[in-house]
Amino acid sequence: MNKRGRKEGVGDIFQQETKYQRGHLPGGYLDWASKPETYKRYPSAPKVQLEPPKVESGAPLWEVLGRRRSVRTFKKEPLAKSELSQLLWAAQGIIHPEYEFRTAPSAGALYPVETYLVVNSIEQIEPGVYHYAVDRHELEQLRAGDFRLQVAQSALDQEMVYHANVVFIWTAVFARSKWKYRQRAYRYIYLDAGHIAQNVALAAVALNLGSCQVGALYDKEVNALLGVDGTEESAIYMTVVGREK
Repeated sequence: MNKRGRKEGVGDIFQQETKYQRGHLPGGYLDWASKPETYKRYPSAPKVQLEPPKVESGAPLWEVLGRRRSVRTFKKEPLAKSELSQLLWAAQGIIHPEYEFRTAPSAGALYPVETYLVVNSIEQIEPGVYHYAVDRHELEQLRAGDFRLQVAQSALDQEMVYHANVVFIWTAVFARSKWKYRQRAYRYIYLDAGHIAQNVALAAVALNLGSCQVGALYDKEVNALLGVDGTEESAIYMTVVGREK
């Protein structure tokens, strides 16, 4: 019960239990032998090579920030494969090869967030479910076929998800952050996902595309679509991208 006599929900408890207090920070040491792998692999999945990202010129940052908004209606015209490459690099591309730092910040540089795609209409890429291999800047095809209805239903039946050219789905591999930050890791994981989604939103504007972020989803349905267990790894966020009408 809180001070007003109301029963606390799990969110309220989480917020209180994961606070840092001076003089009461969690102690211990990092067990480097048990550190989870940074990259997820699908060795047997068919691979789709992506074009190198363009890192020079482009739209001015202040203009891009001023134009960013949520877009929910899209044309039927497909996206170019090169445009998807640019969006993926903006999301989590490696910008410092020596240390493998990425375009979006991550607490402790632990990178717990994985990027998946449901491709609906991209030139030279077969419709299906894909995983983005960050270090190789390539796609791994997990499932081939038209999944636009399934992914739209899993996002609380939102029509924009059905009509988008591509749906970004972000999952969290919780152990990567919990290895260092324990229960506080959950706070950082959701912040990481927000950084990544904002990068995609801004990159979409720079490419004259539209995007909308989606936090309302049926967790079990999205996890089943991706083939993740929902416990060790679970879907946490989505973004749709397409050509704005």
